[in-house]
Amino acid sequence: MRRGRAKKGILLLITLLMISLIAGCGGQENKPKAEQQEADVIKIGGNYELSGQVATFGNSAKNGINLYFEEVNAKGGVLGKKIEFICLDNKSEATEAANVALRLINQDKVVAILGAITSGNTMGFSQIGMDNKIPIMTTGGTNPDVTVDPNTGKVREYVFRSVFIDPFQGTVMATFATKTLGAKTAAVYVENNSPYSKGLADFFVKAFEEQGGKIVAKEAFLTEDQDFSATLTKIKSLKPDVIYVPAYYEQVGKIVKQGRDLGITVPFMGGDGWDSPKLIEIAGAKALNGTYFSNHYSPDSQDPIVQEFVQKYKAKYNNETPDALAALAYDAAILMVKAIEQAGSAEPEKIKDALVSLKDVQAVTGKYTFDANHNPVKGAAILELKDGKQGFKVQINPYSNLILK
Repeated sequence: MRRGRAKKGILLLITLLMISLIAGCGGQENKPKAEQQEADVIKIGGNYELSGQVATFGNSAKNGINLYFEEVNAKGGVLGKKIEFICLDNKSEATEAANVALRLINQDKVVAILGAITSGNTMGFSQIGMDNKIPIMTTGGTNPDVTVDPNTGKVREYVFRSVFIDPFQGTVMATFATKTLGAKTAAVYVENNSPYSKGLADFFVKAFEEQGGKIVAKEAFLTEDQDFSATLTKIKSLKPDVIYVPAYYEQVGKIVKQGRDLGITVPFMGGDGWDSPKLIEIAGAKALNGTYFSNHYSPDSQDPIVQEFVQKYKAKYNNETPDALAALAYDAAILMVKAIEQAGSAEPEKIKDALVSLKDVQAVTGKYTFDANHNPVKGAAILELKDGKQGFKVQINPYSNLILK
């Protein structure tokens, strides 16, 4: 009896062991497949304004990034892996940008995040990136505080940008006003709840005054304002040579239209936030004649690299001309892939280190090298609006006051 029971026990043990091995083999068949799918991709997040106040910018950026990543994937990817771009809508709100970042990092497990467009929205989630050691590259945030903590003066280790910063952009337009337009007086009309607008205004004022100009008015409005006539009437009475409106296209369009309706004929000027076809829809082509804004590139440039990008973008997106935000996002995608290649790894820490060391990376809007504050050193274009179309006016050297005709 005991031998029989022993034999039965051994047989039972063998049976259970075989079942375990079979189950284990089955698990190994399924698990590696899922793991292999995960290992075959590099997930990069997009935190963009796909709806809300600056939705045209966010969608342009998304298009530019998708265009480049599709090119990379068609050539076999990077490090033998395909790039999966997971782009979510932050609704043009800083709080939602933070929620998007948390989802991209915790749920989607991205190794880097591209975005946002505005300085305020980028700063809404930059600390989350820092805390989780995930590199971030804004493709529109021009405020210096985006990459440098103003309270400590320390560089935000994981935050980069593909755009030039407000001190340069504000100085560019002040120089253009005094040197090219011959302006001696200026009025500044600022969006008071926008870090972008306030930063540009501050640096424009500083540079304009340093170059001998006089600021005759500095007025403010809020994002939700619709009627600007009272302030514009006041500005008109002071007879400035130029009016600087560093804001986004939605407000700029209304301000310029109402200003022209009030009989203001002097040039309005602004920054890269003007660069949207919606501006012309809102203000009207005639009202925008004699207006100028600084930008990161001109699609009219005869540079072969620019023209190749424009043609590819038009071919993919129904003959739509790419704005600066599309070009800057395309550039950011180039920089991110270059960093992964140079690092030889898709580990966030190594990507960050590689971004710091990038030198003279050729992209659409120029050659990229990051300075000590993670800002790119490159030039700017000034565009003129005439009969509803943008035209290249002048080019500005990086960090200089020289205007190149």
